[in-house]
Amino acid sequence: MERDWVDDSEWSNYYDVMWIRGLAKLLVRQIGYALVPMIARGVMLGADQPVILHMLDIPPAAEALNGVKMELVDAAFPLLKGVVATTDAVEACTGVNVAVMVGGFPRKEGMERKDVMSKNVSIYKSQASALEKHAAPNCKLLFRLFFYLTVELIDYLADNRSPKSVLVVANPANTNALILKEFAPSIPEKNITCLTRLDHNRALGQVSERLSVQVSDVKNVIIWGNHSSTQYPDVNHATVKTPAGDKPVRELVADDAWLNGEFITTVQQRGAAIIKARKLSSALSAASSACDHIRDWVLGTQEGTFVSMGVYSDGSYNVPAGLIYSFPVTCKNGEWSIVQGLPIDEFSRKKLDLTAEELSEEKALAYSCLN
Repeated sequence: MERDWVDDSEWSNYYDVMWIRGLAKLLVRQIGYALVPMIARGVMLGADQPVILHMLDIPPAAEALNGVKMELVDAAFPLLKGVVATTDAVEACTGVNVAVMVGGFPRKEGMERKDVMSKNVSIYKSQASALEKHAAPNCKLLFRLFFYLTVELIDYLADNRSPKSVLVVANPANTNALILKEFAPSIPEKNITCLTRLDHNRALGQVSERLSVQVSDVKNVIIWGNHSSTQYPDVNHATVKTPAGDKPVRELVADDAWLNGEFITTVQQRGAAIIKARKLSSALSAASSACDHIRDWVLGTQEGTFVSMGVYSDGSYNVPAGLIYSFPVTCKNGEWSIVQGLPIDEFSRKKLDLTAEELSEEKALAYSCLN
């Protein structure tokens, strides 16, 4: 592999990040173009973490991809120690520590869900095979369909922090993560996640606006379930920092009808609302939330704070094991843990079960496409 800017002697000390812009070119270019400068500036992995960025795209986009590489060089980011721009999955995946998978096939007019699922099963099967054979041990993955990125970090593995991560961003993100695991069995289940942090951040923003408080003072909202319109944004355990101490969101809002109705639907449908307003998808916030997800996963969550991540269900909260399901988690030393023991009321139970049912149906559909 050609490694621009970095001598081979230095390569083992860097963290490898790869992103795949994939087939949904307009959306992916938006998210990818927003994301790469954030990574290069240290937003994703810390202000002291040098990175080598791998970028993968389809052959027709090779020239545009090279243009992005030129801009990265021109920006002279101090933390960016190398760039690999390629249309070869093997070259892009070799040695990577963090993979953000954003590329996928979008649903088009007249297509059934199974048609879209079949297309993405094929895409994720090939990418999983490349990661399985060529990524660094313990690679971490984050999924939210429409983007794929890998990063190599310098002096990171030596600290025994989280060496290999995969994030799926492409939709249906939860099920795409499941498919990737099917074809990359050597990657630990705990290293494959999907992005629900965007929905989590949207919920924080809605509470912040409703109460006219700083969003940084709101914490512990939860997104349960699928990254879809069945997701359940839950504020029953959320608090707001006040001069008198942390107060429950539900107590401060004092409007159960809004919290159980408009608040939930606003978060669920926020992406569609942004597309209607911008005529483009929510690229900036998606890129920012991907950085939030990886940063907390790798560097850890703050004490007393939990965040939402789509992770492998172990049966917690009576969610069927084996689904990629969004739970409240805390992160430490590069590992996530599901927050246990939160009380679930009847209203919430129905919401958790509904989104689990949808994920089970998606899983069955995806597996039928494997045959």
